[in-house]
Amino acid sequence: MHLVIDGHDCDTKILQNQKLITTFLEELPNKIGMSKLMSPKVNKYAAKNEEDWGISGFVIIAESHISVHTFPARKYINIDVFSCKNFNVKEIISEVKKYFKLKNVKYWKINRGINTISTNNSNQSLE
Repeated sequence: MHLVIDGHDCDTKILQNQKLITTFLEELPNKIGMSKLMSPKVNKYAAKNEEDWGISGFVIIAESHISVHTFPARKYINIDVFSCKNFNVKEIISEVKKYFKLKNVKYWKINRGINTISTNNSNQSLE
């Protein structure tokens, strides 16, 4: 499963706080029943265009990874939760909305993994 989240109209104080992004990545795996393989890696990015600066981070989990990219000047965040283990999408969306104080959220759930290959799949791999 791959959950892709776009959050708009976020709390900019949270989006620009490296410690809070680290805490989110530290706590989310346990909340959704995943196993961290490492501590989160989080860095501030100083972009050429001032509106594009932000904080990016990820945590590797036994099931795959979780990543976060913030854009405080745009009040925008994107989050990916990728796992070979199924998880509760609504639980994650609720947690993300609450933690980042999101007013608008758009998300996509993509079924991925070894059991998703089908001869009827319209998105065949490119060779």
